[in-house]
Amino acid sequence: MTKILVVDDHAVVRAGIQHFLSQTSDLRIGGEAATAAEAIRLVRAEDWDIVVLDIGMPDKSGVEVLKQIKREKPNLPVLILSMHPENRYAVQILRTGASGYVQKEALAIELVDAIRTILRGHKYISHAVAELLTMDPDIDAQKPLHETLSAREYEIFYKLSIGDGVTKIANDLCLSVKTISTYRSRILQKMNMASNADIIYYAIKEKIID
Repeated sequence: MTKILVVDDHAVVRAGIQHFLSQTSDLRIGGEAATAAEAIRLVRAEDWDIVVLDIGMPDKSGVEVLKQIKREKPNLPVLILSMHPENRYAVQILRTGASGYVQKEALAIELVDAIRTILRGHKYISHAVAELLTMDPDIDAQKPLHETLSAREYEIFYKLSIGDGVTKIANDLCLSVKTISTYRSRILQKMNMASNADIIYYAIKEKIID
């Protein structure tokens, strides 16, 4: 039986995934974690076939958890669950090492399909993300500005683009306000912008947000 670790700080989400997988004959949850620290402890303590990881954890960013998992167990596949739409954010996460990306609002059948696809040794990529990946910025001399950002910078850029303030982002990512302000300044410098309004305008123009 497949051994799946589900990492999400909301008990109702974990219960929902448990229910979805209980309807299958081959997939079962072998463990659950509500915090990043607990997830890392379980990853270190046991062998898992796949980790289903919420990108928005309360004590540490899911991006950082993903990076740590890939450092310690590079062959352990990680499927990301996210509230964010499948846009450039998904592309950045996949390039950070995730094996797939599924929105939380997706149908249960998509989650099951994603897990099975990854367990067969493939990445799970939706049609929308596949189209974005075909335009590989590594071979594009006119790389879009937001694709010059690191995964962490992009995460903060996205939160700024949807109107989150520095304090809220700091709380969400369990970082200091000073650290987030430093990232914000770096993002503005890299993207040749002067304010959050410029970030929001750019994100709308590039269809990163609606």
